[in-house]
Amino acid sequence: RLQESRERLSVCSKLCYAVGGAPYQITGCALGFFLQIYLLDVAQVDAFYASIILFVGRVWDAITDPMVGFFISKTSWTRFGRLMPWIMFSTPFAIISYFLIWFVPDISTGQVMWYLVFYCAFQTLVTCFHVPYSALTMFISREQSERDSATAYRMTVEVLGTVLGTAIQGQIVGKVDTPCVGSPFFFGLTNSSVAMEELNMTHDTGSLTDTRNAYMIAAGVIGGLYVLCALILVLGVRERRESCELQSDEPDSFFQGLKLVMNHGPYIKLIAGFLFTSLAFMLLEGNFALFCTYTLGFRNEFQNILLAIMLSATLTIPFWQWFLTRFGKKRAVYVGISSAIPFLIAVVVLDSNLFVTYVVAVAAGISVAAAFLLPWSMLPDVIDDFKLQHPSSHGHEAIFFSFYVFFTKFTAGVSLGISTLSLDFAGYQTRGCSQPGQVNLTLKMLVSAVPVGLILLSLLLFKLYPIDEEKRSKNKKALQDLR
Repeated sequence: RLQESRERLSVCSKLCYAVGGAPYQITGCALGFFLQIYLLDVAQVDAFYASIILFVGRVWDAITDPMVGFFISKTSWTRFGRLMPWIMFSTPFAIISYFLIWFVPDISTGQVMWYLVFYCAFQTLVTCFHVPYSALTMFISREQSERDSATAYRMTVEVLGTVLGTAIQGQIVGKVDTPCVGSPFFFGLTNSSVAMEELNMTHDTGSLTDTRNAYMIAAGVIGGLYVLCALILVLGVRERRESCELQSDEPDSFFQGLKLVMNHGPYIKLIAGFLFTSLAFMLLEGNFALFCTYTLGFRNEFQNILLAIMLSATLTIPFWQWFLTRFGKKRAVYVGISSAIPFLIAVVVLDSNLFVTYVVAVAAGISVAAAFLLPWSMLPDVIDDFKLQHPSSHGHEAIFFSFYVFFTKFTAGVSLGISTLSLDFAGYQTRGCSQPGQVNLTLKMLVSAVPVGLILLSLLLFKLYPIDEEKRSKNKKALQDLR
């Protein structure tokens, strides 16, 4: 009992740890929602080169996770810890590269390379922040309950970060009149050549300069929040070497550790289940705005519906933390992820109804919260199980977390490709007021039938996941004996 009391984390420590998860989500949402529009309409990069910048950046972002995991595994302990130095030294360079992404250089050639270099540089630096931050879960306490509680705090702040990043960028940029193509839906309402000519006349230099300045102001505000959150994390959280290591002090090689990790059955089953879950919710997230606009006809409501999803996810994370503590993590997976299925079916079966759509959005947010919280809560249990099977092997926490992030980002790329190709084959009309029947059918499949099928498949995989509450308790006692 004395040892457990020493391992308990204060509410202040949990909050400081949770705040460290905000920078990744705030910058990720700002880039995800606004970078494409910025490159095309503000920086005026050719559409072909803009697609290259975005694609290469996504691929590089996925590759950097295992790379950073490798270098972290080779890092020696310092008086600040093994993970904290990565967070401290990457932060200032990440802020600089993030700001330069939103800066339009006064150069006639080399503009594409400018954005490609700084976009990839930022993805690398934010990975140097996020991978060690994720692995820090294993170094703040040896108590499973304390790590689970800290993870719940973290997930709540990260979901709030997604709302905050979108709101800050949108409000600041929305204060100015974006020239010509401020909204993709505006073109759908202006089909005549006269209207298009009038729109083109609004491309004056002054308004474009104001828009560019607004993007830089937003980048400065978000950069300031990034620094503030990093400072709170570094000053408020202590990395404990003894919280994770057992008796051995001899680290394994990275590739030997990678082989051991990838041969660990519970880890493979866990990431397989959450890969299909992530793919389901990313398909829903990526296509829900189009579905609301064209299939349901709620052109002026889709932003509020998306906000309802995020707020619902934020408010229900504490509930899922209580649920998994009371009923177990496996049961929380079954209940939380499957709860969206009847609502996803109802939204396409019933006639277009705004009230039903908001109910579906709230239900989807509840499931998003469960899918957001549970992977990060269950990964430490897998690592504890790994330690018991390989007591002489340690230092692989970054491998577990970095490869999970890698597979999640890979899934995001797959979902984006599936959506784009499917809509293209269905005959999607760019800037159209309405879409052909095949497009509406495809959107229904992408937000209902396909996600439901993927969720059911993930639940079957979770059935094979071997670490239940009884197994967790046995692992906890065995780890205490080893230590």
